[in-house]
Amino acid sequence: MIITALVVAALSYLIGSLPLGYWLIKRNGYHPREVSAHNLGIENVMRLLGPGPALLSGAADVLKAFFAIALAMPTGQMEIAVLAGIAVYLGHLFPFKKFFPDVPPRGRGNLVLLGVLAGWDATQALPDLVIFLTVAVFSGLLAYSRFVVLATLSALAFLTLAVTLFTSMEGEYKFLLWMMLGVAFWRLKEQVGRVMDGTEPRIGARVPMRDKNPNERVAAFMIHALTPDDMLQPGRIKWMKPLVDRGIIPIKWVVWIAEQLRPVKVDELRGIKTSEGIEVRMYLITCPVLPEMFRDRPELAVKRAIQGAKLAHELGASVFGLGAFWSTVGNKGIDVQAAVPEIHVTNGGAYTAGTVKNAIPGILKHFEEQGRNLKEVTAGVVGANGVVAFGIARTISPQVGKVILLGRDQERLERSMKTLSKANARTEFVATTDYDLLKECDIIFTATSDPDPVIFAKHVKENTWIFDEGRPADVDESVKAIPGVRVIPGGVVIPPGSMQSYVNLHFGQGAVPACLAETLIIAATDAYDRKSLGQQTLSENIHFFVQEAERLGFQTVEE
Repeated sequence: MIITALVVAALSYLIGSLPLGYWLIKRNGYHPREVSAHNLGIENVMRLLGPGPALLSGAADVLKAFFAIALAMPTGQMEIAVLAGIAVYLGHLFPFKKFFPDVPPRGRGNLVLLGVLAGWDATQALPDLVIFLTVAVFSGLLAYSRFVVLATLSALAFLTLAVTLFTSMEGEYKFLLWMMLGVAFWRLKEQVGRVMDGTEPRIGARVPMRDKNPNERVAAFMIHALTPDDMLQPGRIKWMKPLVDRGIIPIKWVVWIAEQLRPVKVDELRGIKTSEGIEVRMYLITCPVLPEMFRDRPELAVKRAIQGAKLAHELGASVFGLGAFWSTVGNKGIDVQAAVPEIHVTNGGAYTAGTVKNAIPGILKHFEEQGRNLKEVTAGVVGANGVVAFGIARTISPQVGKVILLGRDQERLERSMKTLSKANARTEFVATTDYDLLKECDIIFTATSDPDPVIFAKHVKENTWIFDEGRPADVDESVKAIPGVRVIPGGVVIPPGSMQSYVNLHFGQGAVPACLAETLIIAATDAYDRKSLGQQTLSENIHFFVQEAERLGFQTVEE
């Protein structure tokens, strides 16, 4: 009997692995991911091919489950029929990849489950009442919530509990039912998380990738948490916040949990519309990790960024932006682009540099209007090893008396200093890694990739102006208490239209970072060849984004 059971289980699993609906869609020239990243089952066939093929595809899934259970009928063992049903369902959820390497992840398998229930009813493997009530639980919850995943898991849970409590089935087969429930929950956990986050579409909801508005573009942007409170914004872990606040759950546990999570869609920026009438739908994708992860676990950061790019592609985005510390991983996006060539990846460096370059003349003009003689001013540039900060140094050097270049790599700083000295013979330059020298500065420009503030009250004298381009901020809150100090945020942009969002991006109402704005501009103009990757940023691309931003209606925030 054991050998018979194993043979039936193996054959049922292989039958469950058959991607019948996928083959049907592909034969008609479509791919399931073109419609929705969330609903990969019968809904796609209905939208793409109509009710006829949808009925055929659904019937195929039902029949393959029924056929698998029919294999057990000659044995006369009802438990083997139960085993066949479990195996065919698991085969559908986790098909044998060696046989079907190109098949995308399946849907929830509800029609396969329907076939399983029909087979169990026909073979009298389970009582009619249990099967009837299982279908009733599914139908009732689906009608009430319109979330298929909740109805599916609830019906499976009811079935497993009912069989365990009210049937005389042998214990090992009851255990297999519990295992099936656990595997189903694991397979569908991401959809459950999206329900908690409020991003899972309900049954019958409009799917934007179908009947697409010709004036609509789709983009995606990857963000991360800046503070522990940010980590707890997504609905799937928001329930932990009261427990964390009371000290019941240590924050380090939350950090560990967050690092195990794959990227998810956490929000959607709505209402963005350019002066040309182009609407941009921007999906926000996140792993709710803290900046420390990028320093301590760079390999994991690259892996998560690649997963985020794949999710963006599945969502239908044409361009994927890397925000904040995501923009520094994988050689500033090069490795991410190489791993996911199906979507255009940008680190947002060009427009970020453009907003900074545009802001500097106005800042220096206002600074001079306060009675300061720029030729006698000492300016500090923090993060001068980086592209953006070096660009700032190159812009201000002809106008000030002294420039202090501050960074982490003394050798690179000295090379930069020599380059700047050749073009600005009258300006004095200092290259240093010592933050205490900032005390000499009258004005400071900072643009680092540090996860924590780098400029504190002890580094700043009274009446100093600070232009902070760092994200997270480079300037500690204590600096603002120094008399006369003025901190000006950099790289903040207001997109055209009336943007709305749920997640707090920390840039103010309706405002986004320039790297996100670059992603929007690329999507709106189809200028994919302008994307920013790697350490080098072309001057022509900087000019392009500045000009296009102005033409499309983007506005730079100047405190």
